[in-house]
Amino acid sequence: MVVSVRSWVANEGGKHLVLMLWLGANTWLFLKTFLLYSTGQQYHYLYKMLGLGLCISRASASVLNLNCSLVLLPMCRSLLTFVRGTHMVSSRETRRLLDKSKTFHVAFVHVSAHLANVVNFSVSYSEDFPALNLARYRGEGEDPKLIILTTIPGVTGVLLSNYEIFWYTHNLFIVFYIILMVHMVGGALKYQTNLEGHPPGCLGTWLWVSGPLCLYCAERFYRYIRSSDPVTIVTVIRHPCDVIELRMLKKHFKARPGQYIVLNCPGVSSFENHPFTLTTCPTENKETFGVHLRVVGDWTERFTQLLLPEPRIDLEILPMVQQRRYPKLYVDGPFGSPSEEVFNYDVSVCVAGGIGVTPFACVLHALLDGWTGFRLQRLYFVWVCRELKSFYWFAELLCALHHKLWQENRPDYFNLKLYVSQTDNLQSMSEEKYRPLTSRLLVGRPRWNLLFDEIGKTNKHKRVGVFCCGPKGISKTLHRLCNSARSSGTTFEFNKESFS
Repeated sequence: MVVSVRSWVANEGGKHLVLMLWLGANTWLFLKTFLLYSTGQQYHYLYKMLGLGLCISRASASVLNLNCSLVLLPMCRSLLTFVRGTHMVSSRETRRLLDKSKTFHVAFVHVSAHLANVVNFSVSYSEDFPALNLARYRGEGEDPKLIILTTIPGVTGVLLSNYEIFWYTHNLFIVFYIILMVHMVGGALKYQTNLEGHPPGCLGTWLWVSGPLCLYCAERFYRYIRSSDPVTIVTVIRHPCDVIELRMLKKHFKARPGQYIVLNCPGVSSFENHPFTLTTCPTENKETFGVHLRVVGDWTERFTQLLLPEPRIDLEILPMVQQRRYPKLYVDGPFGSPSEEVFNYDVSVCVAGGIGVTPFACVLHALLDGWTGFRLQRLYFVWVCRELKSFYWFAELLCALHHKLWQENRPDYFNLKLYVSQTDNLQSMSEEKYRPLTSRLLVGRPRWNLLFDEIGKTNKHKRVGVFCCGPKGISKTLHRLCNSARSSGTTFEFNKESFS
């Protein structure tokens, strides 16, 4: 498949430009620090003792400080949501860059170089320069654990090397930053002169991390205040294929189509927070908002049991009305996502796989409710499910939107294609009210190449936004097709839904 330069630049250009700038900044900082410790007069004797281990450990430490300050910025969800929702970021390309994040892997180099330093401190132990020696005697570093586990830099360095654990748990990331800032308190690497005037410390780390860390702490405090009041659960509906619809009410809650929220249910776990895309947003006529969640995993199973408990046999005997009591639930958000950009293209293609339809359900609700002020002129909606019953989640919404557009004489505005991939015991949607969906229901998997050719020929020389939320297989296929060349001259800009 031939790659189109124009499409590649539209989809990958900005991302690779930022990546090159990031690599350039890291390379410059690494080389600057490396040369400082290898050629600087104040580190001459220390360099003679430790060799390249000194230069590599300090250079990688500088890069680590830079990246530990940068990695905090994408974690400020509310700040990013505010920025992308204002006129401060008017460029669509810039907003798309906000949805992409990078991971940093420099801690391993820093830790490895320090292990070499531990050995060199012991091998090059000098009685003439006791202030420079981290080792207490020659040969102590033959077992590096003696130094690693008996010094502040050593102990904190062991914890820093497990950075991935802190990243994925998130709840302990603050411990990582505390350890990072006290890592140099022990002063493993000292100046040769002027020790009283220039005591070793962690001033450099403070300068790098304190600003973004304060910004993040302020944002977390704001989110804590915003989510401190529990929401009112209005309705709980059980849908086919283990899907629960939850409708809630919260004062002063506002959201845009495509955004998501984070749910916390203390009755299940006080420390677990799970993101869910909004399927309905508050409007002027109704203040409720809702999500659809699939019952997969321990958290959703326990949460569903609290929402829809099994009826007690002894209570069913008495003819009495019992008021349903829902568990306490807290909502944090809303937060921005790539699906917000659906309305900012003249033509958009929304591709959903299974429960991945939720980001686009809110978009369809917005069209049904008559939202105005956007540039969208045509919407292609492709929904792929394994089971036919899954389409019932939003069957009434799809039919209502279809009838609305027909009454407004705009049948070409919304192009709908439904695919059911599982053909065993396949039945049709026989209900009369779902007839508009029956004619658009196809059996098998989509032929993406033909579908993109058809969309390209209909929208020649236009920029088409492609939005995907579903399995990785579909996402990779669409990403590749968006970068491929088209005879129609259409540029497809790929946007993938992700919770950051």
